[in-house]
Amino acid sequence: MKRLSEKYGPIFTIHLGPQKVVVLYGYDVVKEALIDQADDFSGRGDLPLFKRLFKGAGIVTSNGETWKQLRRFALSTLRDFGMGKRSIEERIQEEAHFLVERIRSTHEKPFNPGRFLIHAVSNIICSIVFGDRFDYEDKKFLNLIYLIDENNDLQSSMRTQLYNFFPTLMDYSPGPHQKLIKNTEEVDTFILEIIAQHKENWDPSCPRDFVDAFLHKIDQEKGNGHSEFTVESLTRSTLDLFLAGTGTTSTTLRHALLILQKYPEIQEKVQKEIDGVIGRDRRPCMADRSQMPYTDAVIHEIQRFIDFLPLNVPHAVIKDTKFRNYLIPKDTMIFPLLTPILHDSKEFPNPEKFDPGHFLNANGTFKKSDLFMPFSAGKRICAGEGLARMELFIFLTSILQNFTLKPVVDHKDIDITPIISTLANMPRPYEVSFVPR
Repeated sequence: MKRLSEKYGPIFTIHLGPQKVVVLYGYDVVKEALIDQADDFSGRGDLPLFKRLFKGAGIVTSNGETWKQLRRFALSTLRDFGMGKRSIEERIQEEAHFLVERIRSTHEKPFNPGRFLIHAVSNIICSIVFGDRFDYEDKKFLNLIYLIDENNDLQSSMRTQLYNFFPTLMDYSPGPHQKLIKNTEEVDTFILEIIAQHKENWDPSCPRDFVDAFLHKIDQEKGNGHSEFTVESLTRSTLDLFLAGTGTTSTTLRHALLILQKYPEIQEKVQKEIDGVIGRDRRPCMADRSQMPYTDAVIHEIQRFIDFLPLNVPHAVIKDTKFRNYLIPKDTMIFPLLTPILHDSKEFPNPEKFDPGHFLNANGTFKKSDLFMPFSAGKRICAGEGLARMELFIFLTSILQNFTLKPVVDHKDIDITPIISTLANMPRPYEVSFVPR
């Protein structure tokens, strides 16, 4: 993409098999599309793998009136059940406490913390969507976490990526993409079981969570033959929230713990700031963040450096759209790339290097950047951005408040460059010891 942009400029067309895709390369052109012409570029690109997995019926992959109504309902309902409020912060603090105690039980033995992190992060979205957290020993929950973890690996395989080029052919071809599809169907079944349980003891006058609120909306719209609120859209929306609320933040935390092993001096500076602002006994809270510019800068730099979704989630234009000197036909898929924004060398000098100084002023205060957009921008900006920011800060500071990360190899030999894939950049597998402070 970089080489093509150097030859053709910030707007060019590529082909995914038979499908044309317009690529937007660089901050100015992405901002112009997603923010200045937000409505025109508010469609969701019809990526074959997404279509196969999510059937275009949920919040993330739907379009038109379906998307507008489901997203509006989801945002208002998630707020009703605590997202962005003090109550959800308390849930994250409680879950961080459970996570710390679980890590403590490993008694400094090296292990891969991925599953622990997925469990903890997943329980936050579960408490909002399903009304309760799951015990770490719950067998169904453990199986669910295993499926999500396995899918993280499967999505980076070559055959899975080829699905977007030749979906019809790949549907009949064996390979890891078939396992990815099967795993997602199993997660779907888990969600359908929870919905069925909710229906059995559902009280419309007292909704307990997102599923209850959606069931109430379905009941309200029974007479409407064109309602967007159906059991299928409930299942798909719940799946969207569950997967988005589990995978992205837990993977970012996995990256974070690997990076901090590589740079013990950065870890030490964060711990010094934690000790000075929070101490060793009190639980970290969001009010602490404004007094912890270095920690805030480190978290921002982690998100910038790992470049979690390099291509962004595909967009589409909802009508024939004039853009700069071009006319983009309706429904054309758009890739508003995040990599060239998060790795812009003018904004972030030496962007391939991990450096918290990218987000610090000369006097040590936190420095904001318009080019920090790991959650994308515009109408399709991540609905869970506020929740993710809370989770990253509270989970990471809780871990570093209680433990020092001890790598199993020399820290100079740790490779922190992500495993590159089409959809998401994943951290390399690793083990680490958590030494109590």
